[in-house]
Amino acid sequence: MMCLVRILGESRGTETETETEMVYAGLIHLFVTVFLYHFATFMVIPAITDVTMSAICPGKDECSIAIYLSGFQQAITGVGSLVMMPLLGNLSDEYGRKTLLILPMTLNVVPLAILACSRTKSFFYAYYVLKTLTAMICEGSVQCLSLAYVADNVPHGKRISAFGILAGTGSAAFVCGTLTSRFLSTSSTFQVSASVAVLAAMYMKAFLKESTCEDLENMKQDVSQKTPLVTCSNGEDSSSKIFKTIPSIEDMICLLKSSLTFSQAAIIAFFTSLAEGGLYTSLLYYLKASFHFSKDQFADLMLIVGIAGAFSQLVLMPTLAPAIGEEKLLAIGLFASCTHMFLYGISWSSWVPYVSAMFSVLGVLANPCIRSIASKQVGPNEQGKAQGCISGISSFANVVSPLAFTPLTALFLSENAPFHFPGFSIVCIGFAMMVAFIQSIMIRAPTASHKISSNSLC
Repeated sequence: MMCLVRILGESRGTETETETEMVYAGLIHLFVTVFLYHFATFMVIPAITDVTMSAICPGKDECSIAIYLSGFQQAITGVGSLVMMPLLGNLSDEYGRKTLLILPMTLNVVPLAILACSRTKSFFYAYYVLKTLTAMICEGSVQCLSLAYVADNVPHGKRISAFGILAGTGSAAFVCGTLTSRFLSTSSTFQVSASVAVLAAMYMKAFLKESTCEDLENMKQDVSQKTPLVTCSNGEDSSSKIFKTIPSIEDMICLLKSSLTFSQAAIIAFFTSLAEGGLYTSLLYYLKASFHFSKDQFADLMLIVGIAGAFSQLVLMPTLAPAIGEEKLLAIGLFASCTHMFLYGISWSSWVPYVSAMFSVLGVLANPCIRSIASKQVGPNEQGKAQGCISGISSFANVVSPLAFTPLTALFLSENAPFHFPGFSIVCIGFAMMVAFIQSIMIRAPTASHKISSNSLC
C-alpha cells in the first residue's frame, strides 16, 4: 500500500488533500474487494481437480472425460464472456463500475455454495452446470471493471504501477487462498470459500464508492472548481444510452482500428490468453498423470507461483516500469512465460515443475502491461469499452484454446499417444506464447499527442 500512497502523492500533488483522500479510500476499498473475491475463487483451485476426478473417474489418475469436460466448460465460458465482457465494459462507462460489479460478485457465490454442501456425483454435475453459466458473466468481469475503476482515478503516467498493484492484490489473494486450501480438508475448503465470497459481495456493496463519469465530475466540482477529470455526454435519455452501450462487432473493429498500438496489444492479449487458457486446462491433469500430483502438491506449486507473482507485481513492477517502460517490461514478461511453459512440457522429474513455477516472478508482469498500454490509447470516458474489448478478445482465445489443446492433452496422456511425450501439448502452448512475445518486440506505444480516440473514427 505504500506504493499506492507514493503514486497518488506524486500524481495528484496539485489537487486538494480532501480529494486525494477520497480517491485513496476508493482505491483501497477496491483492492480489498478484489482480494476477497480472488481469495474465495483461488481457494478451490487445488481441490477441484481431485473433486472432478473422484466424481467422474473414482480411483484413477488419468481420465479423458474429466479433461474434455474441463475443456468444454472453458469453451462455453469463453463464448459467453466474448459477448458479456464488452457489454459490461460499455455499460460501466455509463452506469458505473460498482453497479456492474454487483452482478458477478453475487453470482460467484452460487456454484461454491453447491460444493460446500456436498461433492457427490449429482452435486458435482449441478456445480458444473451452474459454474459454466455463471462463469460467462463472472470470468474476467471483476478484473475488467476493476481496471476501468483504477483508470478512472489514476493518470497515465502512474497507471502501470497502479495496475501492477491491482494485479499484485490478486496474486496475494492467490497465495492466501492456496495456503488456506493447503491446510483445510476438501469439504472445509468449499465452505470457507463460499463464506468469503459472500463477505466480498457484502463488503463491496457497503464500502466501495461508485466511479462513473458523472460521479467523478461532481466530485471534482464539489471539492474544487477545477476542470472535470472526464467529460461525459449529457442530454441523452436512459433508453438511448442502453442501446448505445450494447456493443457490436463493428464497434470492436472500429476500436481496434483506432490505434495501431491498441491492435498490437489486442493481438498479444489473444495469444497470451490462448496459451494461459491451454495451460490452465491441461497442466493439472498432466501433472497428475505424469507425477501423481494431488491437492497438496497442486497447492504447493500454486504457492510458488502466487508468492513470486505477488512480489513481482507489488515490488518489482512499480520500480521497473517507470525505469524501462511498459513495452520492454511486457517483452521480458512474455519471454519468461515462454520459458516457464517449455520447462513444464519437458519435465523429466517431479521437482522440475517447481523450478519452472519460479519463472512466474517475471511472467506475471505481462498482463498489467497489456492493460496499461491499451488503457492509454483511449479517452478517459472509454476505459470500460477498452478494457471490455481486451477482455472479450481474451475470452475468444479461451474458446479456441480448449478446442485446440484439450484433445491434444487427452491424446498424449492416453495409451494411444502416437509417441511418448506426455508434455507435448504444454510445449505447443509454449509456442503460442512465443507468438505473443514476438509481437511484443514490435510494439511501439505512441505518445499522448499521437493517440486517436475511437470516437473520431466511428
